[in-house]
This record gives sequence, structure tokens and C-alpha cells, in this order.
Amino acid sequence: MGKVVMYSSVSVDGFVADEHDQPGPLFDWLSSGDVPLDESGEVKVSQTSYDYTRPYWDQIGATIVGRHVFDLTDGWDGKPPGGIDHVVVVTHRPAPEGWDPEAPFHFVDGIEAAVAKAQELAGDRMVEVAAGDVGGQVLAAGLVDEVRMDVVPVVFGSGKRYFGSVHAQHLLEDPDVVIQGNRVLHLRYRVRR
Repeated sequence: MGKVVMYSSVSVDGFVADEHDQPGPLFDWLSSGDVPLDESGEVKVSQTSYDYTRPYWDQIGATIVGRHVFDLTDGWDGKPPGGIDHVVVVTHRPAPEGWDPEAPFHFVDGIEAAVAKAQELAGDRMVEVAAGDVGGQVLAAGLVDEVRMDVVPVVFGSGKRYFGSVHAQHLLEDPDVVIQGNRVLHLRYRVRR
């Protein structure tokens, strides 16, 4: 099975969105370069960010998100973001009424079930867990192998925390990747076991 990676862009003070669920400038780095990151041509980054991000995206077999993110994005109109094959949504509610059952979205109740389903769908590829409340719960359950963050030079002061409501201490190894891009610092930490 592929490893489980918690990921998001994050403010310097540890937030993935402001108090109104808005990312503000957290994704500005995705338009700060001249190298297309995907087929749309709308996402353009520096060559350094491309060399780090594109291989990571290519390894993702499934992404886990919470129902809140799913609802905020309107389920990406049934098409997983970034060319991801499957999205597993952690929710206690059924799929929205009228949802296309053929869309590659899977609705599960609980983080353990979400990780199991995502690993099944991803096979040997990586499982990405969106940072925030669900990501923090997966970390607290000891199911995260690696933490990746794209740290953006902005201070929010308050908002939605990268690690959600995690209150216990979790040790990470020293960063094994530190890459400076345009308006972003890419970091990767392995979770200490």
C-alpha cells in the first residue's frame, strides 16, 4: 500500500483558510510562475515548484477530504481536482441528492473507513489527506506517514488550523525536503513512529 500523506498550503501561522473558509493568498504561488502545472494551463508555477509538485501529484491515487470541503467546492462538479482518480469523503450524511453515482467519489463514515477505502482505491499509489479537521483526526489516529506543507508568506491571525483540532503532541522527523519556490516554501516531514 502507498503511504498516507497529510497535505495543504498553509499560512506561516498555521492556517489553511481564514475564519470565513477563504484561502486568501494561500494559492497565489500556483499562479506565480510560467510553467504550467496541469493540462488546463491556468495553474502556473516556478520551475522549482513544478519539479517538486508535479511528481507528487502524479503519485496520488486517492484523496481524503471532509464533507465540509466537499460542500464548499460543490464536489468539484463530480470531477476530482488535479487529475486525482478518486476522492473519499468523510461524512455522516449520504451523498447529496441527485449526485451522479458514477462520479469517482466515495462517501464513508469515519476516518479509519476513509483511509481503508482510499488505500484500496489507490493501490500502491499515495493516499493524500487534506489538512484541517479530517487530516488532524487521521494524524491523531496514527494513520499519517508524512506531512507536506506549502508554506505561504502570509499571517492570518486566526482561521482553520492546518492540524484541525489536534491537541496532543505528535513528533515529526526533521524535514527531509525544504524547497523555496516563488511565494512558497515546500516542506516535507516524516511522522515519527
